[in-house]
Amino acid sequence: MKTIKSILFTVIFTTISLQLSAQKNYSVVEAKSTFEVAGTSTVHDWVMRSTEGTGIANLTVKESKLAGINSLSISILAESLKSSKTSMDRVAYEALDTEKNKNIEYVLKSAEKINETTWILTGTYTIAGVSKEYQTQVKITANNGTFMLQGSNQITFGDFEMAPPKAALGVVKTGKDLTVIFNIILS
Repeated sequence: MKTIKSILFTVIFTTISLQLSAQKNYSVVEAKSTFEVAGTSTVHDWVMRSTEGTGIANLTVKESKLAGINSLSISILAESLKSSKTSMDRVAYEALDTEKNKNIEYVLKSAEKINETTWILTGTYTIAGVSKEYQTQVKITANNGTFMLQGSNQITFGDFEMAPPKAALGVVKTGKDLTVIFNIILS
């Protein structure tokens, strides 16, 4: 009888522990997640946006709180990034060489929890066919089983072997510095 109670207790305890701490796959919620690239030019500041990112993450959740980021990969169709001007979009797509490099991608290498809402993610961006590793401080909030990741990176065209775009016969020149901004919702 003692053995049966012991086994029963172990099964119940294990089941409860698994429910309190579980790894689960999450997907990027399209249309609610946003991806932006912001920069400057000799004429004005500019922003290109997309809500068409796709991706998957494997997270460890304990008691409805994020305890671990085991994997994260995101892909954005490069030509889904749009500004308010189609002429600017064309120049950007040329710089990205979207005929050869259809997607902009991010793959997580490691994640370090700083506190309940702040993480440092180390991962590889692949832009215009060139890959480069960055560390990113990310704010993460939980809401009814979904997680929002907010962060940004400072990059340059040169980091990805691209020349800053020019327009109007070189009169309008893009600055070399860019900011990649993301608000990703995982559900």
